[in-house]
Amino acid sequence: MLLPEPQASLQTRHRTPLSLSRTPPSEAPPPDWVTDWLTRRAARKRAGASAETAPDPEAKEKRAKKRLSRVAAGLEALDLWMEDLVRGGLAQAGMRPPSFWERQAKRMVDAQAPGVAARLRRLSGLPNTSPDWPEKLLGGLGRLALLSEAFRRLDALEPSLAESVRAEVGISLSQEEVLERGEKVADGWIVLGQRTVEEGRLKVRRTWLLGGETRRYALILQFAAAGAPFAEGFVSGTAVRGELAFYPGAYPLRAVVRSRSAGGNRVEKLPGHKTVEAFLDHSSRVTARQPWLERLPATLEGVVLLLDGGPNGGRWLVRDRAGEALPLAGGEHWALLSLSGGRPVDLAAEWDGEKLLPLGVADGTYRILPGDG
Repeated sequence: MLLPEPQASLQTRHRTPLSLSRTPPSEAPPPDWVTDWLTRRAARKRAGASAETAPDPEAKEKRAKKRLSRVAAGLEALDLWMEDLVRGGLAQAGMRPPSFWERQAKRMVDAQAPGVAARLRRLSGLPNTSPDWPEKLLGGLGRLALLSEAFRRLDALEPSLAESVRAEVGISLSQEEVLERGEKVADGWIVLGQRTVEEGRLKVRRTWLLGGETRRYALILQFAAAGAPFAEGFVSGTAVRGELAFYPGAYPLRAVVRSRSAGGNRVEKLPGHKTVEAFLDHSSRVTARQPWLERLPATLEGVVLLLDGGPNGGRWLVRDRAGEALPLAGGEHWALLSLSGGRPVDLAAEWDGEKLLPLGVADGTYRILPGDG
């Protein structure tokens, strides 16, 4: 028996496929009242955003005056604390526990003077560290007293010196302000070396630069949380073309990178002071202009490393072509001696007013010394 052909097959054979895409109906323009409402809403949003982001000059000035008042009060209290400390004798200061210094440092933080707090913490590490520690401590306290006096006369100071005083107490400009206000200097910047230290939970890196044409020194100071990288990377012993913006001050040294080229050329020779006397003259002039600088970069041409024998095991020195010498900091310097081979080399170092801390040497090739980084 033959079965009839299923109707489904016939229906399938004659079915027209449905299209999955449909042409949207033409959209009619919105009514006028809708357009007006949307326009007014957008205008209100723009006005609100401008009110939130636009700086209020009066409020900013009020905050600045309030901070200056707090710093001034904190420095007055610091003056009394230092007078009591000196009156009691520096020998007694040498027996004080670390908490004695830390309490005063925290008071300066509360007074919104973090720069003063950092100086106090550094002074706390001086007692009993060397035979001449009382002299060093007294000098550090004297610079703090000078800073306090200068802050009280802030309005009477030259603008550049006033900028330095504000920066030293911890009222520093933002990088955006420096890029806008600071002096711009373009040059081929030689990376003399870097030092990285830890301060609490922060890493602090000092990168020293020297302009190959301007012979101007610059300090790039960077901060990063422990384990985090620094924003700017530099390779010691290279020269990079770029433009820096300097923080305003009596002796502008710290700077921000405004622009820089990629890569860099290796340095074979360091331009610098030809004699120790010339460098010390430079250091004296800088210190007279800005007495709170704790270290300066130094480049000396054609110096020879010496180990001067003595009753305490000898001193490491560098001697120039005129026979004048400066002591080196940082312990033994056998690595520097092996790199120089007893020959004259160009030396890059940090100067703390007493000793040089070597960063690198150049004798046809720039060589980074251990500890630079």
